[in-house]
Amino acid sequence: QVQLVESGGGLVQAGGSLRLSCAASGRSFSSYTMGWFRQAPGKEREFVARISWNGGSPYYVDSVKGRFAISRENSENTVYLQMNTLKPEDTAVYYCAAQYKTTGSRVGEYDYWGQGTQVTVSS
Repeated sequence: QVQLVESGGGLVQAGGSLRLSCAASGRSFSSYTMGWFRQAPGKEREFVARISWNGGSPYYVDSVKGRFAISRENSENTVYLQMNTLKPEDTAVYYCAAQYKTTGSRVGEYDYWGQGTQVTVSS
């Protein structure tokens, strides 16, 4: 069991930046692939980025490649999502998620979820 708490969301203008953080409580954080998802009103939850248990294999949805960067600090039990050059279409609730010892990009593959943090990008 692991609990995830996101922070760092807010309101920014298009072209701005935010860094989201996800703090994990519980054991064996380093055993989890960590992912970020987002969900806009009326839409399905969408994969954004993931990073493997050892910090390798970062992977991004095409729409954020070159703008977002996922990283993790296992010693801090924290995963980050640096978001640059934000666009209005990035507006969503962003969720941190954990997948035990496996790597995937689908909602159903993740075992634990945070409560979400709102990101709003104004035009």
